[in-house]
Amino acid sequence: MKKIFFLLVLLISFSSCDDGDITLESFNFEGQNIQKCSDNFLIFKTKSDELLLISLPETVYNSLFEATPTNGTPRVINITGSNQIIYRKYTGTVSNLTVCSTVPVSSPTVTKEWLATGGTIAVETNEVVVNSEVTAHTHNITLHNVNFASSDNSFSFVSYIFGDYQINVN
Repeated sequence: MKKIFFLLVLLISFSSCDDGDITLESFNFEGQNIQKCSDNFLIFKTKSDELLLISLPETVYNSLFEATPTNGTPRVINITGSNQIIYRKYTGTVSNLTVCSTVPVSSPTVTKEWLATGGTIAVETNEVVVNSEVTAHTHNITLHNVNFASSDNSFSFVSYIFGDYQINVN
C-alpha cells in the first residue's frame, strides 16, 4: 500500500508542476518589404502591429550600404548604442507614418520594446544589371548572434535574415 501511495503522490506532484509564465518571444517578417524613412537613416520592416527597426548614424549607413559589390565578403558592423536594432509591438497596425513621422503619432502606441544588446549586422552587396547597365544595388542584410532584451524577458537569434534592401542608381 505504501508503494501505491508513494507512486500516487509522485504522479500528482509531477502533474501539478508549474513552469511559470514563460513567454517565448520571437518574430517573423518574412515576405515584408524593407522601408526607409526619407529624412533619416532608419530602415525597417512592419507586419501588422510589429516593427523591426535598424537605426544607424549617417556615416555608418553610408559605409554599410556603399554602391560597391562585396564579392562574397560582407560588410559587418557591431550592434552598439549608436548602431541599434529595435523590435516593437504596438496597440494597432504600424505604418511608415508611425515610424518616420517628425511629430510622434498618438496612435498606435508602443506596448512592448526589445533592444538588441549585442551581435552584428552583415551586408552583402550585389549589382542589379539591366541591359548591360547597373540600375541598382541589392544589399542582403543578415543579423548574427543578436540578443533582444526587454525589462522582463529576452530572446536570441544566431542568424536572422532581415532581407534584401535595394537602392536604385540615380
